[in-house]
Amino acid sequence: MNRIYFIIFLLFLGRAYAQETTTTKDEVKQERKLEREQRRLERALDPLSPSRASFLSAAVPGLGQFYNRKYWKVPLAWAAVGTGVFVYQFNQTEYLRYRTAFKLRSAGFSTDEFYDVNLDGIGPDVSDRALEEAQKKAQSQRDSSLLIAIGLYLLNVLDASVDAHLKPFNMNEDLNVSIQPILRQHPVQIGAEIGLNLKITL
Repeated sequence: MNRIYFIIFLLFLGRAYAQETTTTKDEVKQERKLEREQRRLERALDPLSPSRASFLSAAVPGLGQFYNRKYWKVPLAWAAVGTGVFVYQFNQTEYLRYRTAFKLRSAGFSTDEFYDVNLDGIGPDVSDRALEEAQKKAQSQRDSSLLIAIGLYLLNVLDASVDAHLKPFNMNEDLNVSIQPILRQHPVQIGAEIGLNLKITL
């Protein structure tokens, strides 16, 4: 009989231990979740966050977006700034080609790449005036592309700063907008009023 009581006692003890272990695991999970939420809230309320995001984005385009955890914006920032730099570099190369050819032509040489383009031995195929115009056009495009590249770079920094400023705001998923038609009796005149009732739930 004592043996049966002992076995029942062990079963109850094992069950109590299992419940305590399960409760402990659940408590640990809950504590970790609360800690993660607290760290996220502290990051969102950090007053230096916008300036840090701006600095990082100014140092390396896209790094501020990465800091703000807007990972999908990082390739966009790289593409925007990279495209601006590429277009500027292309226009600078074209400008230097035309400028070098125009300088050689002005000095009396006939060795530039535009002198005998079709290789028929009769030159010049591109006139001095055309070279000068091409040089001016390439310079104008280069300057415009430089302004666009700087604008895209500044837009990258501005985007990181604005995202960091807006982090603390609660973006509730339960935002509802409902529009309902209404028909009510006019308080002064005889007749009814027709209108719309707009309800926004935040």
